[in-house]
Amino acid sequence: MPTLRSSRVVVSGEVRPATVRYEAGVVVDIGSGTADADYGDLVVMPGLVDTHVHVNEPGRTEWEGFETATKAAAAGGTTTIVDMPLNSIPPTVSLEALGVKRSAAAGKLTVDTAFWGGLIPGSFGEIDGMVAAGVPGFKAFMVASGVDEFPSLDADQLLGAMRVLSGAGVPLLLHAEDPALILQFDHDPRLYDSYLATRPTNSESVAIEHAGVLASETGAMVHILHVSSGEGAAKIASEPQLTGETCPHYLVFCAEEIEDGATPFKCAPPIREAANREALWDALGAGSLSMVVSDHSPAPAGIKEIESGDLARAWGGIGSLQLRLQATWTAGSARGLGFEQLADWLAYNPAALAGLAGRKGAIGEGKDADFVIFDPDGEETIRGASLLHRHPITPYEGMSLRGTVVQTVLRGQTVYDRGVVTGGTGLILERHG
Repeated sequence: MPTLRSSRVVVSGEVRPATVRYEAGVVVDIGSGTADADYGDLVVMPGLVDTHVHVNEPGRTEWEGFETATKAAAAGGTTTIVDMPLNSIPPTVSLEALGVKRSAAAGKLTVDTAFWGGLIPGSFGEIDGMVAAGVPGFKAFMVASGVDEFPSLDADQLLGAMRVLSGAGVPLLLHAEDPALILQFDHDPRLYDSYLATRPTNSESVAIEHAGVLASETGAMVHILHVSSGEGAAKIASEPQLTGETCPHYLVFCAEEIEDGATPFKCAPPIREAANREALWDALGAGSLSMVVSDHSPAPAGIKEIESGDLARAWGGIGSLQLRLQATWTAGSARGLGFEQLADWLAYNPAALAGLAGRKGAIGEGKDADFVIFDPDGEETIRGASLLHRHPITPYEGMSLRGTVVQTVLRGQTVYDRGVVTGGTGLILERHG
């Protein structure tokens, strides 16, 4: 029977010596550690789960695709991704479109993959059928999404969506920015401060407050995506129906250090000041934010406006799927972050959001034998050209990140080993209890 031994295994909320035995891709026993641990003191965590990934296939595969995205995931210690419904054509807003998406992914997956549904005006009648087909939840926008085929919901539509989803028993994933508070550029569009001023913190916090009121009225489960500000996190903490996430780029970078014209840093909501960064770390520690996910959204150099540096025209998205563990650990270890909390934020809590915690997100008997073997004391200088997602553009270019992924194991099979993706046949997943 295959076994995995280390002096530092994250299991049952603690780090301890353990021997993990698995068979047919499933953990069957967890025993005490042994002196001859085959992984020594490398840290063994559950395979990571990333619930915020824009794969863009079909339709915009010049931006990203299942083959490249899932290889990048494996190289970063992620064994499960959940694909966002927009940027692909068609967007995943109907049962028919879900079938198109699943067909596009078939045979191209290195890691396991599930699919969020999307909600746009006129698509609410698709909810029940998509839930029955295993979709774990639905994403909607309160502000323009950036692509014409995925329009936002107005206040009345948002209320109606929450009423339907409350009955369906799945969460609404919400891009919460108030369109009335989004401003136009009034200075040089190459200036980062000009971009930051167009999406002030209150555009996020007001939208979150409104979402909380509607969630309380309807009983819907509402998860706020990519929280970028302390104000936004505080609103989530005060609303019992809301949960929230943030992303590595909000935890690592700050506006004061971003150079003008640096379009690889553009995302929405924007990377804000250092005070907001520290407030997000505090919110994670307090539990008002429960996970760190990538919001992986790469794009070609042309639409990122690399040459012009025009932040008004550049596509807002960051390619970071492969770097989530290293980036979060680099910033978190300096703040006393432990491996137990890291595993919760990067594996268990995302799995729970997507209805996959019955088999993903933790090392336990009966769960998939998904592991990441991590050297927390390793170090890597990031070169975008060496990353496995489709485009090399990344704000982490040239940074030295702490920690290295040694191996990634998916259902008992090694899919990444010391710099090389070794194969893997990812499954298409449905909500699991």
